Amino acid sequence: MASSDARGARRRPARTAARVAVGLLLGAATAGAELVLLAAAALLTAYSLAFSRGRRTVPGIVADAARAAAELERRRLGAFLGERGPADYGPLRALAYLVLRVPVGLLGGVILFLIGYGAALAAELAASWWITGDYMDGIPPTPWIVAYTAVFGLVLLFLAVQGLVGVAALERTVARRCLGPSPLEEYERRIARLSVTRAQVVDAVDDERRRIERDLHDGVQQRLVALGMLIGRARRAGDADRAADLLRQAHEESGRALEDLREVAWRVYPAALDGEGLRAALETVAERSPLPVGIGYAVPGRPPRAVETAAYFVVCEAVTNAAKHSGASRVTVDVTGSATMIGVRIEDDGSGGADPAGGGLAGLARRVAALDGEFAVHSPPGGPTVITAELPCG
Repeated sequence: MASSDARGARRRPARTAARVAVGLLLGAATAGAELVLLAAAALLTAYSLAFSRGRRTVPGIVADAARAAAELERRRLGAFLGERGPADYGPLRALAYLVLRVPVGLLGGVILFLIGYGAALAAELAASWWITGDYMDGIPPTPWIVAYTAVFGLVLLFLAVQGLVGVAALERTVARRCLGPSPLEEYERRIARLSVTRAQVVDAVDDERRRIERDLHDGVQQRLVALGMLIGRARRAGDADRAADLLRQAHEESGRALEDLREVAWRVYPAALDGEGLRAALETVAERSPLPVGIGYAVPGRPPRAVETAAYFVVCEAVTNAAKHSGASRVTVDVTGSATMIGVRIEDDGSGGADPAGGGLAGLARRVAALDGEFAVHSPPGGPTVITAELPCG
């Protein structure tokens, strides 16, 4: 199993490089077509301006063609270079993108051609040495000549590969700058999102307050009422044995009330989260759960307090829902991260069908969104249910 995993790990970079190379090859071909498109658009525009024909229709045709070409490029980048940007750009941005990416695409085509030409030349040299024992012009292949040719070819190959890496990065940058939102639009979207999340945080706080009130009313308050009734009955009891029995029941009821109160306090905010950190708090969740819960934790250092709290409540609510509603037999929790991002993944083997708009999950989504994070629920009928959250640390 370990050897197969190692072979898979070795294949992944090769597959990625091959996919990027194919994407750049397609990009070179589309760059040629887009160059023709831009030339035709320029000629049509000049003709319409010079002869006053088609002034109303030509701009629309050019805009539609530019958007269609830009959309094809966006899909190519997403499929081969892993850069699928937003699709809300206008025709002017699409035209600007095509104008900038045509030379980039043609440059990628030139580099790929040089790599292919070099590979063919190397194969011809190798065949010549193998068949005739001479260099192509009759020079015998001495060790110095072979070493010089090999080193020179490897250096050129390295430079060509670096050129392809640079072209791929330039393709992504041009698409991001031209097709993505402008800085002003990005700020406006962020402000709008922060306004929404602020309102969601207020709703989440209200939901949490109502939940605490409900837990105190339905649990602790009922215990305390029963405790008061037992003590009152003990005071009115004429028989000492009866009074002692009632006091014993009152003592047991006080212990249960204290447990309920601790449960409410633990659900509001666990003390372990402040003292020992997120990992210890999650282990406490696993210990208190009626289901077997496996905890995987791989986070360097200690995340910010707000991130720890959000991650804790995501896990706690997900485990509670799995125990109450899903019919699961096991829950797996994985927390991974780096200095900039914490990822939380909870999976159970239950019946699925969890509603992301439900009260608990919707509250988690609002809590995660308040930290500018991402929250997702995948729960098809029949299961499994997978809940993920990504929380930025900066």
